[in-house]
Amino acid sequence: MQILDGKIASQSVKENLKKEIAKIADNRPPHLAAILIGNNGASETYVASKIKNCEEIGFKSTLIRMPGDCTEKALIEEVEKLNNDETVDGILVQLPLPGHIDEKKIINLINPEKDVDGFSPVSMGNLTLGNPSFIPATPYGIMLMLEHYNLETKGKHAVIIGRSNIVGRPMSILLSQSGKYGDCTVTVCHSRTKNIKEICLQADIIVAAIGKPGFVTADMVNPGAIVIDVGITRVPDSTKKSGFAIKGDVDFDTVAPLSSYITPVPGGVGLMTIAALLKNTFNAYKNRTS
Repeated sequence: MQILDGKIASQSVKENLKKEIAKIADNRPPHLAAILIGNNGASETYVASKIKNCEEIGFKSTLIRMPGDCTEKALIEEVEKLNNDETVDGILVQLPLPGHIDEKKIINLINPEKDVDGFSPVSMGNLTLGNPSFIPATPYGIMLMLEHYNLETKGKHAVIIGRSNIVGRPMSILLSQSGKYGDCTVTVCHSRTKNIKEICLQADIIVAAIGKPGFVTADMVNPGAIVIDVGITRVPDSTKKSGFAIKGDVDFDTVAPLSSYITPVPGGVGLMTIAALLKNTFNAYKNRTS
């Protein structure tokens, strides 16, 4: 069993980006703008990490904070300002949004040329068609990890647990597409799927993105499988100073010994998600300045 270490793989991505940025030192740096609404703890942590990583590799970053009770109109105005700001290359609105704001409306409002989260219909449509596109950051990060560790995927059976537009669906497209880290036969499972255990036992690759801590157990894993854990859930833990622990969708302790490769939580896919977001932002910068 080998750990797919997100820290090592993401650092490789960032070092390559640093080299690219050094080549354009005479111009302005790539600029990522983030909007954070309210004070959700997980969102705060995630956005802070994005900003820190931007600074680390030489990007400019802007954080716009808005109260949890801000109006949809106010958020729309902020997004439109960023759309019209020629010095901003990438825009992300941190999800989830408060219930009184239409998430789809806000995502659709972001200029597709600055949609570095890859959630817009334009980005998703291009991804589906195999055209150049901003790929949603988590699936893109997983693909970058497969590339970093040079894991063979051609002809393998990949089972994806979860069908969200953020992870499951784009992941199924990427793994099934023709290419060095694609060419899989893909099965997508979800909460209504019958016999998930039997399906997972047929898998060479499992991508767990269902949002249920410890959902994938040892009796669901074919020995030698590659296991990618996308889950990241806070669960109460009185032994921790914070009062909670971060758990993935995979029961790591029992599944790891069976796996050929496995991602840890934390320290796996989450770090790759940020690395992929940085790559999307750099690509947006190149597209807008070339």
